[in-house]
Amino acid sequence: MVKSKYQSVLDLGQELNIENGDVSEENGVLKIKGTAKNQYEKNLLWDKIKAVGGENPTDINADIKVADTSVFARHTVKSGETLGKIAKQYYGDPSKYQKIFAANSDILKNPDLIHPNQELIIPNL
Repeated sequence: MVKSKYQSVLDLGQELNIENGDVSEENGVLKIKGTAKNQYEKNLLWDKIKAVGGENPTDINADIKVADTSVFARHTVKSGETLGKIAKQYYGDPSKYQKIFAANSDILKNPDLIHPNQELIIPNL
């Protein structure tokens, strides 16, 4: 029963290809564990858990590790994106585009020039 309540969390875990994923139910508590690629994906999972179960859910126990803690995320540029749009997606603040630009100065020479399929590092703040 708890598993069906959190099905959207499990679906997101599959979509993100969480590694070493394990789901079990014990005494009405759903236990999930696995390893997200980066902190951003871990945050996405926690946001989904809280959206379903509230700020401090008691019917789910999640142990989510992060494989790569050196970056917040990695992002492949899509057509029409700007650094501001990407900063808004990851940080909720478009003005933080400068942090992304600085972290990618090896491949970016101008913050207004990014190209589809470039892989950008989204740094930890």
